[in-house]
Amino acid sequence: MHPIILLFVISLLHAYEARGSDTVTPVFVQKGKDLLLNVTAPVKLVERSDFRWQFNNLSIIRLFDDNKTKTIGPYHGRVEIFLQNHSLLLKNVQQADSGRYTAAVIGEEINYVGKYSVTVQDPVSPVNGTVDLLSSSSDSCNLTVTCSTQDSHHINSTFRCEANTCSQEEGGERSKVTTSGTSLRVYLSKGFSVICNHSNQVSSDEHTTMIRDFCFSNPDEREEMKNTVYETVQVKSVNPLMDQNPTDDAAAPSPSSIYSVIELRSMKSTEAGDTTQPESLYAQVDKSALA
Repeated sequence: MHPIILLFVISLLHAYEARGSDTVTPVFVQKGKDLLLNVTAPVKLVERSDFRWQFNNLSIIRLFDDNKTKTIGPYHGRVEIFLQNHSLLLKNVQQADSGRYTAAVIGEEINYVGKYSVTVQDPVSPVNGTVDLLSSSSDSCNLTVTCSTQDSHHINSTFRCEANTCSQEEGGERSKVTTSGTSLRVYLSKGFSVICNHSNQVSSDEHTTMIRDFCFSNPDEREEMKNTVYETVQVKSVNPLMDQNPTDDAAAPSPSSIYSVIELRSMKSTEAGDTTQPESLYAQVDKSALA
């Protein structure tokens, strides 16, 4: 072809495709779901023109000026166009449906009324969180949380907990983008909860771990310890005069020994000027002994 004629043809093609927006809108859709794409400008069909949705520059479905439609090849039963607004519905999308979608009025020139870059994604795999206790004391601890997915991706982050709060330490991993394009994050929530989050643009999965539970003694164990100490103190304080086991009847002090101690104390009180008579004390002890 003569160079001048070639330049003329190229200029005509550029003019033919010049109209319409160049903006390409990214769209993400989950595998197996339906994809709905809308036009971004009014569609007006005249004689000898048609409206087309295309995938990678190949027509999916065509709409003519008499409102008749024509679906192309493999899209029979999968695609639908809404006459009231010219939107496209593509059903049960698969990975092979990722690509460039355009809507245009084709006549003497091409007028684009929609351009999309569609990415079909699988839902993310479940994520799990595990805890490794590094150090612990009565009032603080350090631990590492590992977030891992079923497709073998993981991140680690270190946390420190004290009596009333936990904090995420500097220097550890907080997020990463996996080889499959998903995002894996670990962060602290509501003071004591660590969230492992695995997500992409179409789905998300989370796992929550209460890390404070790994730091300090079990509440039931602490309560049992308190009760044991309290009972020991209580037994010793019931009768301070008893050196032997209080359940041993043979070793229990007799009323006369109790009287001897009380008599000794009463004599000291008398010497100090106390007007209480020993006889009255003896009478009280004697009554209790008889009872």
